[in-house]
Amino acid sequence: MSTFILSLLVAFLGTYSAIRVLKPIAIKHELVDKPNDRKLHVGSIPLIGGLAVYIGFVLSLLVIAQGYDISFKYFLLASGGILLVGMLDDKYDLSVRLRMFCQIIAASVMMFASGDRIENLGNLLVMGDIHLGWAAVPFTYLAIMGAINAYNMVDGIDGLVGGVTFTSMLSLSLLFILEGFVLESWIALCLVVALIPYLIFNLTRADNPKRSKIFMGDAGSMFVGLSVVWLLAIGSQGEAPAFKPVTALWVIAIPLMDMAGVMIRRKRKGQSPFKPDRDHLHHIFMRAGFTSRQTLICITLLSFSISMVGVLLNCLSAPDWLSFGLFLVVFAGYLMALKHVWRLLIAFRRVKAFRRMRRVNQLKLSKTKQNSA
Repeated sequence: MSTFILSLLVAFLGTYSAIRVLKPIAIKHELVDKPNDRKLHVGSIPLIGGLAVYIGFVLSLLVIAQGYDISFKYFLLASGGILLVGMLDDKYDLSVRLRMFCQIIAASVMMFASGDRIENLGNLLVMGDIHLGWAAVPFTYLAIMGAINAYNMVDGIDGLVGGVTFTSMLSLSLLFILEGFVLESWIALCLVVALIPYLIFNLTRADNPKRSKIFMGDAGSMFVGLSVVWLLAIGSQGEAPAFKPVTALWVIAIPLMDMAGVMIRRKRKGQSPFKPDRDHLHHIFMRAGFTSRQTLICITLLSFSISMVGVLLNCLSAPDWLSFGLFLVVFAGYLMALKHVWRLLIAFRRVKAFRRMRRVNQLKLSKTKQNSA
């Protein structure tokens, strides 16, 4: 147990120390995010959050995962590669094709070197487990690249990708420990702890003289996406999995639904699915009048709540088809809400305006009574 506690301490201190060391280096070499039409932050912000989290996470794994039978070293190789690609993208804005090619290479390392792939989807259609056979390889490619880009797309406001990853990893840690997978549970928990220093710096005000702000960057968002899908693969596959494959949908529900919803809307408009826009879930919250911090809290709580539904269904041994059907209902409701989002926004703003007017009238009435008294 002392080794596990030490790993958490190393995860925190490793990330914190890396942030302190890397910030001046990033500024010197202009690995920073500058404001533009879509990025409304103040000043140039160092893009070293992902690298710092990776360093803290890797150091913690070296403490607890020596001789790990899943050969986690191949995951570290794949994640290190995707981190490097993300850093180059942060610096030079790589093309979509080049990014996808590099993601395929990272996925290949993870699949063929370590043997981690998705081969069984469970009994989703009430006709027995769906074994993918030869389709396991292309399906795993799609799953890995989908997760990488889902977490990359959700990184739109301060703390969001960190908060959503935090809830996903907490859910995974709980799923693992409930079935006695202690080491895997602790690995997920190490990433949770490694995220904490990043969130502290990321949520700092830009004008804070004692602690300057940092961003995760594409490097970090792609790394955490790969980390999540790796743990989902090793936890849901094999002869004695820690949880049902369908539970993975609940664990990454918010990034998955946000990516799918945005890509569907872009295709309907005849646009590239990878074209940047301001139609993500966090943009919708902010157009409704929520502040950035309120949006972060709402989406993180929503992510946690949905993932806990998946954990509960798994603990209750709910049939795969039932869990899958309930997830499709949630996803359909999400798409329906997005379809009518403008009506919902108008209604929400009217409610806020009505409440504001009522408070104003109450204050006026109170002052009138005081004056008359």
